[in-house]
Parts: sequence; C-alpha cells; structure tokens
Amino acid sequence: MRIQVNARNRAYQFDAEPGEKILYAGLRAAIDLPYECGTGTCGTCKARLIEGRVSDAWTVAPGKKFLKPEQGEILLCQCAAEGDVSVEVASFVYAADPGACRLAALSGTVKAVRALTHDVIAVEVALEAPCDFDAGQFMAIAAPGVPGMRGYSMVNFARQARLLEFVIKKKPGGGFSEWLFSDKAAGAKLDLIGPMGKATFYPSLAKNILCIAGGSGIAGMMAILSRACQERYFDQYQGHVYFGVRTMKDAFYLDELSAFRADFPRGLAITIALSDEDVPADSARKYPGLRFERGFVHEVAKREMAGNYQNVRAYLAGPPPAVDASIRVLLLEAKLTADNIRYDKFS
Repeated sequence: MRIQVNARNRAYQFDAEPGEKILYAGLRAAIDLPYECGTGTCGTCKARLIEGRVSDAWTVAPGKKFLKPEQGEILLCQCAAEGDVSVEVASFVYAADPGACRLAALSGTVKAVRALTHDVIAVEVALEAPCDFDAGQFMAIAAPGVPGMRGYSMVNFARQARLLEFVIKKKPGGGFSEWLFSDKAAGAKLDLIGPMGKATFYPSLAKNILCIAGGSGIAGMMAILSRACQERYFDQYQGHVYFGVRTMKDAFYLDELSAFRADFPRGLAITIALSDEDVPADSARKYPGLRFERGFVHEVAKREMAGNYQNVRAYLAGPPPAVDASIRVLLLEAKLTADNIRYDKFS
C-alpha cells in the first residue's frame, strides 16, 4: 500500500506492508512522523484521513480521547491502511537523521523476570534477531492476549543486541503489567516494534548531562549512563543524575549506580531523592558513592543544580506529574531551551 502524508512543510510518500501501522511504516522509511508514546496512549500521532480506508487495531486506545472522529481524525500508531491512503498532520515533518537506528518488527522470548522491589520487576527479553538502538530509546511491546502495545525503555545498551532488559512497575488494573507479574510471562513470546524515542544520548553531544527520573523512569537513564561510561564521556563532561522514589524500599539499581559513580568519581554525581520518608541513617554507609536527600526529585534537582546549568542537556523520565514539574523547573529556573530538554511521553 502507498501512503501519502501531507505535513505543514511538505508531503511524503512511502510504502506500508499489509497490516502495518502507518506510523511504524513511516518511521521504518526514515520519516520522522509526529509521535511520543507510539502505542495509542498520548494522541500525538493523530492525523486526518483524507482519502482511503484504514483498519483500527485498538478501538479503545486511551489516545482516542484526543480525537475528533467526525473530522476524520485517526491515530497513526493504531491504524493500518487497507489500500492506498492519504492523511494530513498538523505539524512539520522532516526526514530522520541519517545515523538514526531504523525501526523494525521484532520477536523475542521472556528469558528472565526478577523482582527489584515489591512492585517493580526487571524483564529480560531474548531477541530472535539482533537489534541496534540508541541509548534512551524504547520498544513498543505486545503480549499474548493483552490488547494494545506498551512502551518500555531499554535498561541496557549494546549494538547488535540480542538481549533487552526492561523495568516494569505493577499498575493495578493494568492488563500488560499484571500479565508480566503473573506466572504466564516466563518463556512467553513477545512482539516488539522499535526502537523508538527521541530522548537519545550520543557521545558527540559535547554537553554536560542532567538526568531526572522517577521510579521506573530510571530505565532509559541507565542506558544513557551505560553508553556514556563505555565511551568515558565523564572524563571530559559532567553528569548529574537524580533518581526519585518514595522510600528506600522502593529504590533499586543502587549497586549499578554506585558502580557507575565509582568509575567516574569526579565527573558523575548521583543523588537519590526520597519523597515520603527521611533519609535512613545507614544509607550513606551502604552506598558511600551516592547522595541521599529528602524531597520530590524535581525539588531536589532544582536545589542542588542552582547556578550549574551551563552547557547542559537534560533527560527526563517517570510519572507524568514528575516530568511536568521537572520541565517547569528547567524552563523557568534553569532557562534551558526546549531542544535541550529531552523526554518521551508514555502517558
């Protein structure tokens, strides 16, 4: 099927496979169509159907609340063309960067599931074919019998990766997370689409980096730190990481974060922010390379980063309220430009 997308600046044409979502076909063709979650939640990929017919894979996708169906609006991440199709988007669209990793359909098997806290697990997925992705990107994942796809950032970073690690927080009533926490997940086959996401880190950035993450949002930051440490980025540039959790019982990856810090004690600072309890007295003894502070993660970052935003690129992840609060701090207090504030919106 031939797809035409009319954007504000120009029109693009590309081919889609039978049943392939229009968004994924465009990204596969290296056309940077508008999206954020890529899984039907945020509504960013909405478009107006001008000509042709589409099938809708997830009729109750949360992002449908942002559409005006009477005006022919659809979600590109949920709709597949049934023939040649023409759609219109309200934004400017450009070709993807030449070096960007290309999206592809992948298959994998849940190799291991391990508990990180009482409601957070790490899931390892063994891929049937190797995959390239950039640090900070995510995959859209579908599980057997669970409607729709969900986006999760990779924790690890490697080229031609055959194993991907994800962090999943249990959400009451969340069909996908409850499935992963069940005994059905181990050994199950998964469908993946990716990589996706624009909150990416490249060693050529040549800026100090600031990471602010809440809860399971630390996943993509771990990949960023992995690549930065592999490239010895913190020999030359400063890294500031703020990881927010409710209490110490909700914290995880502290050993891994301590190892990053031990390798770059001068270039990398890592602070754990506890929102719901005072810092336990033995925290510094258990993790001498890390700092611990009381407060919401955006408040702690604001306090500690004051006057230290020169030549900074910020990466944000976590619950939407935490991300929104961090954006306000970075725009109003730090005066960072929008292109130096990177995040992917999952909900």
